[in-house]
Amino acid sequence: PYPPELPVVGACKKCNSSFSLDEQYLACFLDCVICGGTETSGMHRSNVKRILEENPTLRYRIESARKGDAADNLFWEPEADRVRNVILKLARGHAAYELYPKLEKPRILGFAPLQILSDDQRSAFEQVAGDDEIDLWPEIGSRAFLRAFGKSPDRLPLSGGWVVVQPDRYRYAVVETGGVLVRMVLSEYLACEVAWEY
Repeated sequence: PYPPELPVVGACKKCNSSFSLDEQYLACFLDCVICGGTETSGMHRSNVKRILEENPTLRYRIESARKGDAADNLFWEPEADRVRNVILKLARGHAAYELYPKLEKPRILGFAPLQILSDDQRSAFEQVAGDDEIDLWPEIGSRAFLRAFGKSPDRLPLSGGWVVVQPDRYRYAVVETGGVLVRMVLSEYLACEVAWEY
């Protein structure tokens, strides 16, 4: 379930709905990866189970993304453009909610499963700027400014600089250090990073 005070940023209906199929794809893809396949009986989320049962084409596309190598290792190849579209939409929303809108093309947009990151990469990703690392304080009164002081303007829990929207489902961090950096973790599986320079 969503938290009672879910952070939202307004968007026109056309812009918001243009991402719906990509968001549906990513939600289903992540659940399939986490469950190890597209068999709906093992799905964690009832809405994903319903979507896959009602949309055999989507289910087939996701099943086709499941690959194996000569050593019997299982891996998944998502439709990267669809994943990027969702990540960029989320990052722009978080930047606008916490700081200010970022509509230009980002310098960096990347994603990877947390499990494939090295210990150093994982540590660097999880570390968000602390007080001694902030080279430009956010605008006074902004949500990012309040979070920099450990305050939660929307009653969402903070954990090590991360805003926890749904435990084990979704968290994000926004920092303004040499630009705007947005990091997100989806289903405690997919690490996402989007960065804009000044």
